[in-house]
Amino acid sequence: MEATNDVYIVGIGQTEVGELWDVSLRNLATRAFRAALEDAGGLQPQAVFVGNMLAANASRQANLGALVAEYAGLAGKAEGFTAEAAEASGGAAIYLAYNAIRSGMIDIAAVVGVEKVTDVVGAGIENRLLSTGLDSDFEASEGLTLVGQSSLLLQRYLYENQFPREALGQFPIIAHNNAVNNPNAMYRRAISLDTYRNAREDTGAFNQFDIAPNADGAAALILTRQESLAHNLAHAPIRLLSSTLITDRLALHDRLDPLFFESAAVSTQHALLKAGITLSDLDFFEYSDNTTLHAVLSLEAAGFARRGEGWKLANDGSLTLKGSLPVATMGGHKARGFPLGASGVYQVVEASLQLRGEAGSNQISHARIGMTQSLAASASAAATQILSI
Repeated sequence: MEATNDVYIVGIGQTEVGELWDVSLRNLATRAFRAALEDAGGLQPQAVFVGNMLAANASRQANLGALVAEYAGLAGKAEGFTAEAAEASGGAAIYLAYNAIRSGMIDIAAVVGVEKVTDVVGAGIENRLLSTGLDSDFEASEGLTLVGQSSLLLQRYLYENQFPREALGQFPIIAHNNAVNNPNAMYRRAISLDTYRNAREDTGAFNQFDIAPNADGAAALILTRQESLAHNLAHAPIRLLSSTLITDRLALHDRLDPLFFESAAVSTQHALLKAGITLSDLDFFEYSDNTTLHAVLSLEAAGFARRGEGWKLANDGSLTLKGSLPVATMGGHKARGFPLGASGVYQVVEASLQLRGEAGSNQISHARIGMTQSLAASASAAATQILSI
């Protein structure tokens, strides 16, 4: 089988995001997967890559590759794998599928991101399960959580850069404005700066609008090479120009600079190089707004803003749907909802809608090239994808 360099997204599917108490993990994954298969014109994948963070602990279910393939009707017909890179698991699954096709080992791959956080009720999700993405011996064992760690970093960022705290409110404002017209979003209501100012404090330097809400959800992609493109596609295929996955030191105290997301910076640079483009060629950026701090530091790491100035982009109109660099175009993690290990797949589904011209009221004018990036914890891993029409 001759390998080629072209990988295409030919099918997408997603479920709504939210507290989906009456839907099981397997049924969530199956709904998104079957929608993607139908969208791909009936192409049958030879391998299924599942991105998930919590299922083994929260849902007491491992071996998701076999489970998801079976419930999609592919038992005995497709290989099945699970990719785990904490909150970047969905992005990692895309990376594996992308490289499997480019290597020539398979022609058609499915990627399914799924998460069912409501299988755990109460503080256990934050204090016990989400902290597994941190260093267990030196961070989680001391009671540190992801949100707590990010809050400490935000306090340091504010101290070093000295700007009005309320300027950060524009990030969730943009996300919530964009989610209004996303039928799958968890929070479809716009917020104002006054709403942000008056919100209750959640953890340390954060208020309730600075933290993406953990949620249930599943999203899926069908990837293939040019030779296998279905002739009965109802839409144009989207090229996946590049996919990268870079890791950093796991514990924050071991990093050279805790306020610089090195993995995100290197992942972006590699993705741009592989795609043969520059930052100026990008029409939009689906960043990983796990918290407001993540949004700010992602913009700086990618090179869209100088160190300490990422917050300015949200205050000059650059990041809105009509700005020079639209972000979180369907609400981002903050307002669409944050299905953890599935979030990276949601980002690529939403980017594909933009490039197909199917984003409805949120459609970006003349969208041709977009970048998505999913981050694990405080950027211990970064998965970046660049897509084009």
